[in-house]
Amino acid sequence: MAEEPILLTDDPAPHVRRLTLNRPAKRNALSNALRGEIFAALEAADRDPEVRVIVLRGAGTCFSSGYDLSSLGELPYYTAGGQGQWARHVVEGCFRVWDLAKPVIAQVHGWCLAGGSELAVACDLVYVAEDAQIGYPAVRTMSPPDNQYHAWIVGMRAAMELMLTGDAFDGLEAVRLGFANRAFKLEELEAQVLAMASRIAKVDPELAQLNKRLVHRQMEAMGMRAGLRAGTDLHALGWHTPASRAYMAELRQGVTQALQSRDAVFNDYRAGDKPEPG
Repeated sequence: MAEEPILLTDDPAPHVRRLTLNRPAKRNALSNALRGEIFAALEAADRDPEVRVIVLRGAGTCFSSGYDLSSLGELPYYTAGGQGQWARHVVEGCFRVWDLAKPVIAQVHGWCLAGGSELAVACDLVYVAEDAQIGYPAVRTMSPPDNQYHAWIVGMRAAMELMLTGDAFDGLEAVRLGFANRAFKLEELEAQVLAMASRIAKVDPELAQLNKRLVHRQMEAMGMRAGLRAGTDLHALGWHTPASRAYMAELRQGVTQALQSRDAVFNDYRAGDKPEPG
């Protein structure tokens, strides 16, 4: 039997291209192979004159549980090597999405953790299920985030709490904090996202491109692009702390056990009574 593709593509409405992360058994963990297919599909849609809006979602129970720690081999696009290569690679990927001509919408349900949250943030609009769970638990044991979007997106006080705890927040809180545009009941999310995508598709694509760019240009003028790039150096430093080195040794003994150990003292994620993330 042929393997299921790890990324599905369809056109659910006129001028709307939809990409679906299709590793539900792995909770759509972002392997480098999947990341490469996402960027290739996004760029193909951006070149397609029939496409005006792109939707990105996850199959199964969640959007994405984060990076696949067991499957991070060759990087899907070139980033100069040396200290901080991974974080710079992630941030460059975010900019690749920002710099597309066409708007990209993240449709988020279930877990949206670490690298999954970075993927959602790279999109231009984020619509979430009310019971989605968004967080960055890696700050508890590994390092600061690869893409340090938090202060820019949710503000200093909320970002500080999230960075010092690694706690998750739900879809309603995501809207209150400014991480997401709107939250819907899970059963309504898909229809609402397609309705918004279809509404955006009514705008002339050349004008939509300029409208998208103007928002990013204002954020860049305030220093967001430079700030995210600078954050990659802090990420690189994090890997040299004794705590991070000890945790990486634990991960090499077994990813599942290491993640459970990380979250046990907080009684959440894998160790809590919520659905288990990857």
